[in-house]
Amino acid sequence: MRTTKIEWTDKTWNPITGCTKQSDGCAHCYAEVMARRLKAMGQKKYSNGFLLTLHEDDLDEPYRWKGSHNVFVCSMADLFHANVPVEFIDKVMKVIKETPQHRYQILTKRAERMEQYFRTRAVPDNAWLGVTVENKKVKQRINHLSNINAKIHFLSCEPLLEDLGELELGNIQWIIVGGESGFQARPMKEEWVLNIKQQAYINNIPFFFKQWGTWGSDDVKRNKKVNGKLLQGEIIQQMPKTKNKA
Repeated sequence: MRTTKIEWTDKTWNPITGCTKQSDGCAHCYAEVMARRLKAMGQKKYSNGFLLTLHEDDLDEPYRWKGSHNVFVCSMADLFHANVPVEFIDKVMKVIKETPQHRYQILTKRAERMEQYFRTRAVPDNAWLGVTVENKKVKQRINHLSNINAKIHFLSCEPLLEDLGELELGNIQWIIVGGESGFQARPMKEEWVLNIKQQAYINNIPFFFKQWGTWGSDDVKRNKKVNGKLLQGEIIQQMPKTKNKA
């Protein structure tokens, strides 16, 4: 278990580390940078750097946690990567089912494989399923997500790289939006964010604006902490309503 600075979750759980680039949002992957840094620091878990690695010994972590948490599953990987065996995904789901006091947030860029996996398996009640939608080219991920019978479906539009136009939100219960961080960060425009926010409000979907990132609302590049997370003067960080609250 690891505490995290990611504002929409409490903890991260990484029974898998490492990944490969899938779409435009992966260009400046924070997890890849972090994995290389941790390897250089001599952390045993990251001895393979960002090569996909299964950590069988970390599967039982949630059984030892006290209290109730929002848990980001595989923040340093993608659970539905093609090289993750179905049998290992089954083991992750078993842990999720057996720890109903927690809410597990599973985010993927491999929406087709996630849909395929759950065609023959029930989604645990405490699993929130999400897909990354960074630009128009990957909007089809929303359809794959919506086809799955889950209690919470969510979109992570981070890093938001362009205006997404109209979104199919009929089966979406939460939307996260954020800008990119880092030296090579690509800018995010306020009108892109407001378009998503408006659609979320029309459809009564909780909207979570995480941050501006390296580029501010005024199109100036600076430290992301200075740019902050105000959207038109307010912090908007709504969460889905669930029976089991943190």
